Amino acid sequence: MPFQKLLAFGLFALTCVTASSGPASSHDFTVGSLEIKHPWSQKAPAVAPVLGGYLTIVNTGTTDDRLLGGSSPVAERLEIHVSSVIDGVARMRPVKEGITISAGSTVKLEPRAMHIMFEKPTWYPAEGEKFKATLQFEKAGPVEVEFVVQKGAAASSDDHVGHTP
Repeated sequence: MPFQKLLAFGLFALTCVTASSGPASSHDFTVGSLEIKHPWSQKAPAVAPVLGGYLTIVNTGTTDDRLLGGSSPVAERLEIHVSSVIDGVARMRPVKEGITISAGSTVKLEPRAMHIMFEKPTWYPAEGEKFKATLQFEKAGPVEVEFVVQKGAAASSDDHVGHTP
């Protein structure tokens, strides 16, 4: 009888570990009603003055929120930037007021559009490495996320478009 109890406990523990490992292995983060999906960056040359950060934010709630900025040990500053082409000239500017994530909407931060800019990197993570950042939302507050460094072309869905530094 003790062997059966031990076997039952072992199966129960294995089931719990297996059931809990699914969501934890994904690369998504949640704060309040906001889902932050697959934060990523592309490997940059060691002389690059910036690193780009990309992700998707889904607001499953009934009220708007705003991404205000954040911080990361990988750089001196984290800013939100928008890229545009005006008269054939590519331009980038900081978005000082932050990004509104309307209730029930999805906002994608991607290359050559709205994105996170890690200014004055303190180190350059290699492909496959991860680095932490804290994103600050107006209502939901701070959330710590991990950016994975990957090849832009290796991204597997529409959320993961390549970035050329």
